[in-house]
Amino acid sequence: MRRMFVFCLFFRYDEGVALHTPSIFSLKGVVYLNRSSGILLPISSLPSPYGVGTMGKAARDFVDFLVCARQKYWQILPICSTSYGDSPYASFSTFAGNPYFIDLDLLAADGLLRKQEYNNIDWGGTPDKIDYGRMYALRYPVLRKACDRLLAAPPAGYADFCRENAFWLPDYALFMALKDAHGGAPWSEWEPALIRREAEAMEDARRAYAADIEFWKAVQYLFFKQWLALKAYANERGVEIIGDLPIYVAADSVDVWSSPEGFQLDDTLTPTEVAGCPPDAFSATGQLWGNPLYDWDAMKKTGYAWWVRRIRHTCRIYDVVRIDHFRGFAGYYAIPYGSPDARGGRWRTGPGMDLFRTIEKELGRQNIIAEDLGYLTPDVYALLADVGYPGMKVLEFAFDSPDGGGYLPHSYPRSCVAYTGTHDNEPVNGWFENASPLARQRAVDYFHLTLGEGYHWGMVRGIWSSVADLAVAQAQDILGLGLSSRMNTPSTLGGNWCWRARPGAFSPWLAEKLRHMTEIYGRVCY
Repeated sequence: MRRMFVFCLFFRYDEGVALHTPSIFSLKGVVYLNRSSGILLPISSLPSPYGVGTMGKAARDFVDFLVCARQKYWQILPICSTSYGDSPYASFSTFAGNPYFIDLDLLAADGLLRKQEYNNIDWGGTPDKIDYGRMYALRYPVLRKACDRLLAAPPAGYADFCRENAFWLPDYALFMALKDAHGGAPWSEWEPALIRREAEAMEDARRAYAADIEFWKAVQYLFFKQWLALKAYANERGVEIIGDLPIYVAADSVDVWSSPEGFQLDDTLTPTEVAGCPPDAFSATGQLWGNPLYDWDAMKKTGYAWWVRRIRHTCRIYDVVRIDHFRGFAGYYAIPYGSPDARGGRWRTGPGMDLFRTIEKELGRQNIIAEDLGYLTPDVYALLADVGYPGMKVLEFAFDSPDGGGYLPHSYPRSCVAYTGTHDNEPVNGWFENASPLARQRAVDYFHLTLGEGYHWGMVRGIWSSVADLAVAQAQDILGLGLSSRMNTPSTLGGNWCWRARPGAFSPWLAEKLRHMTEIYGRVCY
């Protein structure tokens, strides 16, 4: 007999998440997840006739698929507003939602659009690829029509939304209006008075671009209205959403422009050092990310107020938060600004436990997963032990060495999240195409993989059967897709973040197969 749940919903934004029986709990400072499983699928990758995945019917259909498959979690990538390159890890704002994800059919149902205003547009791409260039050119004119109608007769909740999000929304809306006015140029190329946010210049800009400012506020209202409705739909059915929080923000972002004192910038507001990773076995020159680094000493003097606001916001819109590049809080790699690659960088000390003690003091214990991959040192291990957050194990990393490097399932601790791969990895079938013959054979031998079962299903079985509290597979892995469905290849430009699932991919047959495996390995928790 299926267990019944009672949910209490609050629709105000400042409380705006469903309250339901938690699947994560803490004991003596350590976070535990009930034995469970889930699927990693970005919002952008949902099927859609309008060029990109959205928060409409396909999103609810995917929730229904997860329920049928007895999955507890839907993990997504950051839902923030993306900048150049379309990476969700390089955003114009850490607080704003991605306008592309606003569902046009839902806007039509609310009377804000007419079907003919968007139904016959050629959104480009293919059923399994996103054409971001066409999204940028064609999406915003349609959204302006919807926002014009909304602002002509604002709904009752609009003023409340603007008031409750006053800590980020006005700056974001002004920033986006100014970017439009400057042809998309980064804020560092604007007039000096705007770069430095001089009071008179800022007031003049607010007057000159008042209509555009209201448009960008309305866009965010529509985004979060749809997002919270989708989240409530999932929570009501026992599905929780794991969101992703990038550690860094983009240089060309409202976050840096509006709070330069929190970043390592010189007197001209140019970064002194930027983020990245040192050279390793995978890259002789390392990875040059280019994000401005935080001025942790300055942030400490404010009680880490910016980070407290950021974590509070993120924990309100997700059920669980995965913090990307967690090791950067222990020690971070700093590269001199203007360097051609990462070889000239050096390690610097991060805020460590001081930051997380402050966050817990201000917000209480939060449901956080630490992305603890990459180059780990004793200070990172010490921080992970102190915070007690579950770390990550990626199965594709397990077969490059005889001992598995701690990524073989028999070595997993209970308190961790096991993945077949992440958005930065090939899907399993793609991994088998690219891996060395020795690595492939190790995987086949370890799991007794067979072509009859499918290597991808054998790898999913491998983490589902492990002791890890939570097992997560990329959607591409349960679909049996190969290299062409890879979401991102780190340190490359072009062709990333584009993959979409085809309509009908998440079939009843697939749900039944996944449900059966989930029941066999005791991961059904609702």
